[in-house]
Amino acid sequence: MTDQIAIDDAPWLIVGLGNPGKEYAGNRHNVGFMVAELLAKRVGGTFGRHRRAVADVAEGRLGIGGPRLVLAKPLTYMNLSGGPTAVLAQFYKIPVEHVIAVHDELDIPFGELKAKRGGGEGGHNGLRSISKSLATKEYARVRFGVGRPPGRQDPADYVLSDFAGAERKELEFLIDRAADFTEMIVEKGLEPAQNYYHGR
Repeated sequence: MTDQIAIDDAPWLIVGLGNPGKEYAGNRHNVGFMVAELLAKRVGGTFGRHRRAVADVAEGRLGIGGPRLVLAKPLTYMNLSGGPTAVLAQFYKIPVEHVIAVHDELDIPFGELKAKRGGGEGGHNGLRSISKSLATKEYARVRFGVGRPPGRQDPADYVLSDFAGAERKELEFLIDRAADFTEMIVEKGLEPAQNYYHGR
């Protein structure tokens, strides 16, 4: 019971996955950064370089007296996202039950959002790095659908390209929704959030 209380009182680590640098800012692969940036605005946090982790970090609370959020954008490039994630989880004493990775997902159509805990990484190198560094897959993921590349385009090239014009018209709304989804996981739990957002 004491352990559960300790978990309940622990901060939440929300890791937005992406690549640092202006040339990547609008890429499909960077939607995790976009969601983290919106969440930081909502909680009144400002991103700054963390003294231990190779990451930009912002902190704040969800509402007055609400859960404490540690929002992170790893600056190691996508394939090495796990190192900063593990350092931050240790630094803030955050259990894996309170770690959420927000990332692009090729296996979900553009415009759809899904969440899960554990399971495979679906070939996503950022998730693979996090699973290796945390030595567990039992963290939550908010999966932002970007869909499959058209024709024979290489998936790696596709995720490192910017959203198409038609997609950009919906992007702000979808990032807002992904931020709402993430907040609901923190406040209500994964299953209620899944029940509310899946299929919508």
